[in-house]
Amino acid sequence: MTSTLKRLMIGAATLALTAGAALAENVIIGHFGSPTPMQVARAEGKFDAATGWTIEWRQFGSGTEVIAAMASGDVQVAELGSSPLSIGTSQGLEIQLFMIAQGLGTAESLIAKADSGVTKVEDLKGKRIAVPVGSTAHYSLMGALTHAGIAETDVTIMNLPADQIAAAWDSGQVDAAFIWEPVQNQILQTGTFIVGADQTAAWGFPTFDGWVVNTEFAAANADAMVAFAKTMNEANMAYLADPAAWTADSDPVKKIAEMTGAAPDQVPNILKGFTFIPLADQMSDTWLGGAAANMKTTADFLVKAGRIDAAGDDYAPFVNTTIAEAAK
Repeated sequence: MTSTLKRLMIGAATLALTAGAALAENVIIGHFGSPTPMQVARAEGKFDAATGWTIEWRQFGSGTEVIAAMASGDVQVAELGSSPLSIGTSQGLEIQLFMIAQGLGTAESLIAKADSGVTKVEDLKGKRIAVPVGSTAHYSLMGALTHAGIAETDVTIMNLPADQIAAAWDSGQVDAAFIWEPVQNQILQTGTFIVGADQTAAWGFPTFDGWVVNTEFAAANADAMVAFAKTMNEANMAYLADPAAWTADSDPVKKIAEMTGAAPDQVPNILKGFTFIPLADQMSDTWLGGAAANMKTTADFLVKAGRIDAAGDDYAPFVNTTIAEAAK
């Protein structure tokens, strides 16, 4: 090998490493835009400061959109619901759940129009129900129908993104919707609460939003991932320390409203609909400790419902507890 060729190869290798480092500093993170405490840390630039990344926050309307973005390699870290998480991993998407963002509780609920004649789940037969198909809300809806003994063919499922449901509601195209905040609060103005995700969880169909990361990216950015999780936990703990202080005129609620578009006077009640879990408690079987089993149960249900072709045998490889353990 000539000295000139050697210098060229060394130069090319150095350039590749430098380019890789530059790419690693510019990270696209997907989220749903939910009015949650992490939006305060996001507004204050705490995630960028903690990780050393220049973060582009990209909002998605559904878990299926997140799966597609992560499959393309465009997004490295993202918020993802438990149902689409099971769908993506069943299809071999190389991602790992590393933190529970929040339990969904009444933050995702079935709302019926006041004039629809629906006052309980059993009344849904023959009705038109809007929901983003493949989402946690969709899984909860299917669970509610199953619990009530209603076949999916007995209702009309209208697959609509969250941001289109309010318009369909106002125009009279739907009788009910299973959806999350802030759309839920919008349609509640002319609707009736029927059942929340907390109740469908009690019926055997639990849901949550989690944070997932590309498997290779997690291995290559271990310290930054711990810093990211720690910052997320600190944001949640700030709320859990004194939820009553998060009033409409408080600074954190104003920041949440600014980042999400939710009305400040609605944010406190929206926050109450979520369950925020300290990292120190996430290793329990209810959350990260039982996530692989939850994913398997969800996937098996989705197979029976005809939503995916097959479930995996073991979802443990898709759960990463080392990040949360180091960050708690």
